[in-house]
Amino acid sequence: MFLSRNWMQVVLAWAVAAFATATVVVAVQNAKLEADLRDVQEKIDIYKELDVRPTLQRERREDNIDYRLPTALLPKHYELYWHPDLDTGTFTGQEKITIDVVEATNQIILHSYLLDVTNVYVLNREVVEYVLEVERQLLIITLTEDLVVGSSITLGILFNGNMTDKLVGLYSSTYKSEAGDQRNISSTQFEPVYARQAFPCFDEPAMKATFAITVVHPTGSYHAVSNMKLSESNYLGEYTEAIFESTVSMSTYLVCIIVSDFASKSTTVNANGIGEDFTMEAFATPHQLNKVDFALEFGAAVTEYYIQYYNVPYPLTKLDMAAIPDFSSNAMEHWGLVTYRETALLYDESYSSTLNKQSIAAVLAHEIAHQWFGNLVTMKWWNDIWLNEGFARYMQYKGVNAVYPDWGMLEQFQIIALHPVMVYDAKLSSHPIVQEVESPAEISAIFDTISYEKGGSVIRMLENLVGSEKFEEAVTNYLVKYQFENTVTDDFLSEVDLVTDFDVKLLMRTWTEQMGYPVLNVSRGDAGFLITQQRFLSNKASYEEAPEDSEFQYRWSVPITYTIDAWEDDKIESFVFAYNIDTEAIALDADVQWIKLNVHQLGYYRVNYEDSLWDALIKQLIAYPARFDVADRAHLLNDAFALADASQLSYKVPLEMTAYLGQERDFAPWYVAAEKLKALQRSLMFNEGYVSYLTYARTLVDSVYQEVGWSVDANNHLNNRLRVSILSAACSLGLPDCLDQAAQRFNTWLQNPTAANRPAPDLREIVYYYGMQQSTSNSDWDKLFELFMEETDASEKLKLMYGLAGVQDAQLLFNFLVLASDESIVRSQDYFTCVQNIASNPVGEPVVWDYYREQWPQLSARFGLTNRNFGRLIAQITKSFASQVKLEELQQFYAKYPESGAGANSRLEAVETIKYNIEWLKQNSGDISDWLSGTSVPLTKKNRL
Repeated sequence: MFLSRNWMQVVLAWAVAAFATATVVVAVQNAKLEADLRDVQEKIDIYKELDVRPTLQRERREDNIDYRLPTALLPKHYELYWHPDLDTGTFTGQEKITIDVVEATNQIILHSYLLDVTNVYVLNREVVEYVLEVERQLLIITLTEDLVVGSSITLGILFNGNMTDKLVGLYSSTYKSEAGDQRNISSTQFEPVYARQAFPCFDEPAMKATFAITVVHPTGSYHAVSNMKLSESNYLGEYTEAIFESTVSMSTYLVCIIVSDFASKSTTVNANGIGEDFTMEAFATPHQLNKVDFALEFGAAVTEYYIQYYNVPYPLTKLDMAAIPDFSSNAMEHWGLVTYRETALLYDESYSSTLNKQSIAAVLAHEIAHQWFGNLVTMKWWNDIWLNEGFARYMQYKGVNAVYPDWGMLEQFQIIALHPVMVYDAKLSSHPIVQEVESPAEISAIFDTISYEKGGSVIRMLENLVGSEKFEEAVTNYLVKYQFENTVTDDFLSEVDLVTDFDVKLLMRTWTEQMGYPVLNVSRGDAGFLITQQRFLSNKASYEEAPEDSEFQYRWSVPITYTIDAWEDDKIESFVFAYNIDTEAIALDADVQWIKLNVHQLGYYRVNYEDSLWDALIKQLIAYPARFDVADRAHLLNDAFALADASQLSYKVPLEMTAYLGQERDFAPWYVAAEKLKALQRSLMFNEGYVSYLTYARTLVDSVYQEVGWSVDANNHLNNRLRVSILSAACSLGLPDCLDQAAQRFNTWLQNPTAANRPAPDLREIVYYYGMQQSTSNSDWDKLFELFMEETDASEKLKLMYGLAGVQDAQLLFNFLVLASDESIVRSQDYFTCVQNIASNPVGEPVVWDYYREQWPQLSARFGLTNRNFGRLIAQITKSFASQVKLEELQQFYAKYPESGAGANSRLEAVETIKYNIEWLKQNSGDISDWLSGTSVPLTKKNRL
C-alpha cells in the first residue's frame, strides 16, 4: 500500500512513525499492508529505485500558486484510516486517495496543516520530493513525469498529528463521569478549512469525493461513529477496528468521526413515502442520556417536515446526533452525524429554560435543514456560503414553526435574526452577501451575521415575493437538479426564475452583490403617496465617507407591500420599486389617514414617513393597537428607534410611540421595546438626563411587570419569553420591586442551594445576575463560584457564569477574567461568552479592555488569528465606548498589533461603532432630555390587547 523503496521500508515507517504506541494495532496494520502488497506484487520492481526525500517545510514557494488548489486533479475516493490515541492526545493515520487527472501536471497539490507527514507514495509513479508549505497550508508532491490526462492515480500518505489544545480538526475532549472520573474522547470539526488538520486532502467544497473510513478505538466501553453505518468490527484485543460503509460523494468539511464511550437512544424517522424510513440516534455522555429525549422527538418531527417540504428523500440510511463536551460552534451539520455543543442538544426541564428549549429546537432544525441544502447540494466556493447558511437560518424558523406553531417563530425571526443584522448592515464595515474570499482567515470570517441572518432575511423576502408554493417548487427543482453537485448563487436563482414571471436574478443581484439596504421615505402627494429610496446608514457622518463602488449605486429593487387604515386587516397590495427608478407613486384617496409599508416586516428595508404620517400611525397604535398585528407593531417600534438613532427622525417619534406599550402584552413588540430601553440606559448612563430617563422607563415597564409576575407558566411558551424579557428590563432599569425579588430569591438559594430553593430555570439568569449585582459580600461571589465549579449541567453552568459577571466589584471581575483563562475552569468554547458577559457589565468593561490589550499576544497565540470568534471579540468589548479618548486607545492598539486575521472587519466595525456612539450622544441626548422634561407617562389599560 505505502510503497517507497520496498515494502520493508513501508513497514518500518509505519511502525516507527504511525503506531509506535499501539503495538497490537501495528501488527494488524502490517498484516493489512502485506495483503495490499500482495495485490500489487507484480509492480514492486518499479519502486526498487524510488527515493523519496524527507518532508520539508517552508514558508512559501516562489512560484505562482495562490490559496486555491489547481484544477489539474480531482479526488474521487479516499480510503481513510485513523487511530486517535485518547491517552496521549495524539493520532496516527494513513490514506489512499484515488485521483482523476484532468490536466497534465507533474505536481500533486493538496492541503495539509499541522500534520507530520511521514511518507508519501504514488502508485506507478516516482516521487521526487514532497514539501509542506506552511503559509498556504499545502502539501506539494513533485513527480518525475507529467501525469496523463484522463488517467487515474493512487496517492498514499502516512501522517500523524496532535489532538490537544484545539477545537478544530481531529481533537480531544474530556468530561467527568458520574463517579467523578475524567473520560477522554475524540471528535472532529472540519468546517470550513480544518479537515486538512486531520488528514491531507483536497480541502475545498467543490472537491467532492466518497470516503471509506476505518477508525481504531479502545475495546470495551468505547466505540466509534462516523457519517455512515458501521459495516464491520475487527476485534484486535486492546483495540477494535470500526469499518464504516463508504459515503456518498461529499465535501471534506462534512467528514466526521467520534471515538467515545457515549450512550445512545434512537427513534425512527418516517419518510411517508418519500424514500425509506431510517433511524435517528442521539449520543451523549452516559449520565446525561436522559436529556436527549426532546432532541429525538423534535429531531424526528422536523426531519419529517423537511422530507415533505423538500420533496426529496433523505440521502443516507441514518442520521445521528451527538452532544460533545467541547465544541467550537453551536453545531455542525456533518452528513449523517451532526455534532452539537451539549447546550444545543441536551434538554432537562430541571435545568433548561424556555429559551434553552427553543434554542435547542432551532439549532436542530438548522443543522437538519443542511442535510439537503448544503450537504446534498453544496456551494462551489465559500463566497457563496450564504446559500448554505442563509437558507438553513430561515428554514430553522419554518421547521420549528411546523412542529410548534404556538411558539410564534415566524415573528421571532423578525426580532432575533432580522433586527440585529440590520444594525450591523447599516455600517460601512459591513460587506455584501456574496464576497470574494481566499485565505483561511477570510473564509473563517465570512461565517458571520451577513451570511446567516441577512442571507436568511433576503431568502425570506424572496419567498414572500414569489409566493410560498412557487418558492418551494423551485427549492425542490434545485435540489433534484444539482444533487451531489456544487452550485453558485446564480444556479439557485435560475430555478426561482423558472417559476416566476419577472427577472428574479436582476432583483436579487441588488441584494447579494452590494452591502447595506435602503430606507424608503414616504410622503403625501397630490393623489396618494410618493416613495423615494436611499441607502440607510446608522451614522449620518458615514454618508460622506461611503464609497460609490456599486454597479447599482446603492439602490435596490425593493419588494414593497403596503396597507392603509381604510382596508380590512388582511388586505395587502404589493409591487416592486426598481433600483433604476427615482420615485414611485401609490395612488390612493385623499382621505387616507395612514399608510404602512413593509407589512409584517417581510422586506429587508426600513421605512420613514413624513411627520403627519408618523403622528397618524402613533394615534392608531394608542387608540387600537390590534389594528396592526404582532409583527407590524414590532416593526414600527424598531424602525422608529433605528431612524431616530440615525438622526433621520426626531427622537420624539419613538418616545411618543412607547405610550401605547401600556396596552401591549405580546412578546415580539415588548422584546423590541425592552431591548431598546436597556440600550438607552447604557447610552445615557453618564448624561444629564439619565435620572429622568430611568424614571420614565421604569414607569413604562411597571404595569406589564406587575402583570407577568415571577411565576413561570409551563404551558405558555410566548408568555414565558415575555416574562423573561420584562423582568430583565425591569431589573436592569432598577425597578425596586424587581431588584428586591431577585435579591430575595438569590439569597435564599445561596444560603441553602437545594433543588427546592433554586429558582425556576426561566428565572435563574435574572436571579443570579441581579442577586449578585446587589451583593456586597465577597463570600457570596465565592459561594457562587464554588457552585459554578461543581455544576455538571452545561446549560446551568452558563447561567451561573452569567451570574458571576454581575458583581459590582472590579477586582472580583478581574479575578474572574484571570480564572477564565484556565480551561479547567472555563472551557475554551465558553471563554468568549464569559468575556462578553464581564464586558457588558459597566464595571467590568474597562477591566476587560485593559486585560485584552495587555494579554493580546497570549490570547492570539492561544486562539489563533483565524478564529472568527476571537476576531469578533474586539467589537463586542468596545461596543459601548463613546469618547474620543477610547477611540484613540483603540487606534493605538491597532497600530501596536496590526495583524488582525479573521478579525479585520471586526476592527473596522469597532472604530465605526465608537464614532457612531460619539455622534449619537451629540445628536440625541439633548433631544431625549428635552422630551422627558416635558412629558408625563400616558399609560392606560383601555383597549389592552
